[in-house]
Amino acid sequence: MVSLSPPVCDFGRPAIDFELPGVDGRRHSLASARGPKGLLVMFICNHCPYVKAVIRRIVDDTRELAALGVGSIAVMSNDPIDYPEDSWDNMVQLARDLAFPFPYVLDQSQEVAKAYGAVCTPDFFGYNDRLELQYRGRLDESRKETAAGGADGRPRRDLFEAMRQVALSGTGPAQQIAGIGCSIKWRTP
Repeated sequence: MVSLSPPVCDFGRPAIDFELPGVDGRRHSLASARGPKGLLVMFICNHCPYVKAVIRRIVDDTRELAALGVGSIAVMSNDPIDYPEDSWDNMVQLARDLAFPFPYVLDQSQEVAKAYGAVCTPDFFGYNDRLELQYRGRLDESRKETAAGGADGRPRRDLFEAMRQVALSGTGPAQQIAGIGCSIKWRTP
C-alpha cells in the first residue's frame, strides 16, 4: 500500500463531465449529481483503510451537505481484478449496508480518475454552483484510524465546513490541509 497526498486546490478549475454506471442501476453524470449550491466528487473504494476509517463520517457529512444544496457522488476507479474487495458486487453491498445518500459509480476505464487528477482514496473535489473547484483537502484529521473527537465527539470537520462555506459564498477557504490516502490502483497495461 502506498500512501499519497493530493495536490493543493487549483481554484476555479472546471469539473470534468462524465457518465458512469451506479450501483443503483442508473447512469450518473455531473448534471444528475450536482446540487443547486455545488457538488462534491469523491474518489473512494471499499478496501482502503483510510476510506474505512472515515466512510461513516462521509455518509453523515454528505447527508448534511445535501440539506445545504450540495450534491455528492462517489467514484470507484481502482482495478478490481488486483483488488477484489473493490469489485462491483462489493460496491453494491457497501452502498446498501451504509445506505449511501449519494450515487456510487464505477470508473472501469479509469479515465475519469485520470481526467480529474485523482491520486488516492479518499480524494475530495469540492465545486461551487458554477462547477468551479473550491476545495481539495481532507475530510478531517483521520488517517488509517478514525480521529478522536473534541467535546462534540468529532474532530474539526474540514470538508464539511469548507463545503458549507462554498454553499453560502461560492468560494472555498484559502487555507486547506491536504488529505492522505491509498494510491489509486491503476491497471497495468
